[in-house]
Amino acid sequence: MDTTTTSRFVEHVWAESIIPHLKEYLTIPNQSPAYDPAWATNGYMDQATELIANWIRAQQIPGLMLDIVHLDGRTPLLFVEIPGDSPETVLLYGHLDKQPPMDGWNEGLGPWKPVMRDGRLYGRGGADDGYSSFASITAIKALKLQGVPHARCVIVIEADEESGSGDLPYYIDALKERIGSPSLVICLDSGCGNYDQLWVTTSLRGLANGTLSVSTLTEGVHSGAASGIVPSTFRILRQLLSRLEDEKTGAIVPEGFYVTIPDERLRQVTATAQTLGASVYSEFPFQAGTTPVTQDAREALLNRTWRPQLAITGAGGLPALDRSGNVLRPSTAVKVSLRLPPTADSQAATAALKQLFEHDPPYGANVSFASEQCAFGWNAPPLEPWLETSLKNASLEFFGKEACYMGEGGTIPFMAMLGEKFPRAQFMITGVLGPRSNAHGPNEFLDVRTGMRLTCSVARVLADHYRHTCTEK
Repeated sequence: MDTTTTSRFVEHVWAESIIPHLKEYLTIPNQSPAYDPAWATNGYMDQATELIANWIRAQQIPGLMLDIVHLDGRTPLLFVEIPGDSPETVLLYGHLDKQPPMDGWNEGLGPWKPVMRDGRLYGRGGADDGYSSFASITAIKALKLQGVPHARCVIVIEADEESGSGDLPYYIDALKERIGSPSLVICLDSGCGNYDQLWVTTSLRGLANGTLSVSTLTEGVHSGAASGIVPSTFRILRQLLSRLEDEKTGAIVPEGFYVTIPDERLRQVTATAQTLGASVYSEFPFQAGTTPVTQDAREALLNRTWRPQLAITGAGGLPALDRSGNVLRPSTAVKVSLRLPPTADSQAATAALKQLFEHDPPYGANVSFASEQCAFGWNAPPLEPWLETSLKNASLEFFGKEACYMGEGGTIPFMAMLGEKFPRAQFMITGVLGPRSNAHGPNEFLDVRTGMRLTCSVARVLADHYRHTCTEK
């Protein structure tokens, strides 16, 4: 594979074709089913799926077969097969569903309003993860046009990832004969520590979340009459959360939510901390005077990747400020989101959360924890020498620096499932979600230059995978 030819081709396709189609995709409010229960009748998911499918068909890759697969009652799945020059299979993964719009977008920006500024394409879902379909196809086409051989490629683009990928196992089972047994999995739904080199994800955290509810009254009462007699549901909630989290340090209290961190991951975290330094925390939009939990880059990375952490992502029973009277409210509820270490048992953690919150409730209050999402984390298998070398060379060729390795704090449920179903597979998990790209929040953007370089890197790895598997056989 010629590096210069690949770069020129990929840059041309991105500029002339991918960006215009991504802009159109960004205008579609195809929120994931968890955020749009009426997704099936609204039609936005089908619209986004058809847009991407039509672009893929227009690339006219020889032998390409594309199906939009529908299982009853489930989100659609885009399934692509591209014949290769060996019987080996590479599985490439992405998703096209989106997070909700969120408030707080900067002036001139918006979730469904594509805007290009300083080489960055703003809008909901471009970086997470609309670009993945375009990048995967373009990487394969770059090899085809140069006559560079590659293995058979299967591309799976789901529409339920932001809701926990609940539909995906059914599709993987239904399509297992067509998928085969991949020896390499490439996922473009992860992050990067900076935009200067190729970043390879080594682990993903699991997730246990649900709604914690506290109730003491059948209806609200005058706070002047009841306070000091009726216990506040907010105060009870604070006590319950303190069972889980040390409010002064943010550390999770029960030891059962922790795991032993592998030595190799500790070494990689140390190297990554040296590469990123203070940018590990300075990338976040802190208010003036606010400091991070820790300014030790290594400790911050461990917190984000291998230690359990709590976030409260929503609340119920609390009226808006302009509607809050002098009432002692009957109930309070919060959405609990507990990120779990990659190798933790998320089902056991969810059961432990329920027991932790519900046993011996203060004042005998009515306390319940309703689990809503339980997702396993993932720890990558050791890299085979050929892939480690390929990733290093791809980063040097297209970014100018060696590849870096880092765990991610988010969850991609598909990875844990694939690791179990395809134990012999190697994994290249990477993405464009770098500093301030702000997936799930306002002002999400895709750094276009990084997208181009990443596309070229995928082409390099595909070429090296073919060479390795043919030599091995």
